[in-house]
Amino acid sequence: MKPDQPQFAPPQDARERKAIAPVICYPVDSLTPAPMALYQAARGGAEKVDEVLVPPRDARCFTAPAGHFFRISSVEGSQVGDLNLWNADDLSERFYSGKTRALHGTHLSTGDRMWSSFPNLRPMATITKDTLDWYGFDDFGGSVHDVIGTRCDPYTSNLLSGGQYHQCCHSNLTRALADHLKIPLAEAEPHVHDVLNVFMCTGFTRDTGQYFMKASPVRPGDYLEVFAEIDLIGGLSACPGGDCSTQHSSDQAACHPLLVEIFAPKPGALKGWNTPMPNDYDQSHGR
Repeated sequence: MKPDQPQFAPPQDARERKAIAPVICYPVDSLTPAPMALYQAARGGAEKVDEVLVPPRDARCFTAPAGHFFRISSVEGSQVGDLNLWNADDLSERFYSGKTRALHGTHLSTGDRMWSSFPNLRPMATITKDTLDWYGFDDFGGSVHDVIGTRCDPYTSNLLSGGQYHQCCHSNLTRALADHLKIPLAEAEPHVHDVLNVFMCTGFTRDTGQYFMKASPVRPGDYLEVFAEIDLIGGLSACPGGDCSTQHSSDQAACHPLLVEIFAPKPGALKGWNTPMPNDYDQSHGR
């Protein structure tokens, strides 16, 4: 852990060094924007074709074919969820939360895209509606739908408390993927990855830069809607921390289900749209 006080005195030009303006690491002006008007028009006539109810302190998988929409809703009480996404035909291509964060920022909302892992690095999904977009950033620096947290997991829980807790989102997602694909848990676990923390309200403390959580503003009826850019398997865990107002691995927190609904646009509604191609970087030159 860092010492309470610096061990070295600041140099004479410390103020000037700190005053240097920051530079955005990955300007996104050159990215082709998502065709939001097309998506919204297609969603208008879409029909519901499936739904999955995710029980409290548990996870479920769902499928969302390319060109479909999926909606994650709060249905009974304030509840956050951990979302994984995989290419339905190749589990090695999965949601890359770190690169998504580097491109779009710490928290996602309407118009932001969820990017896939190397070597594909393409949009897997695009957020099309977010009923919590009004929240923005609060006075603590908190916001919703973050890509800065990892996922609650039994290994960190054991490291910090010595406990053997088995309802962590990592474990829930592992069991859900294993059940969905009919594969052993040991085979499923390596595919579970860092998440989009749906509805979770988080940020970094101003003084220590530590990851914090606070009570989610989500209420029954709120939802996040996403357009599937490729054929997807999704995994969603209803976090055992409930609204994450106190802790995120708990048998005491009030927890509620989350609903996932799948919507199919009418034929021809996405005329001109195509699944994004994988990144065209020539790997042979880097080997």
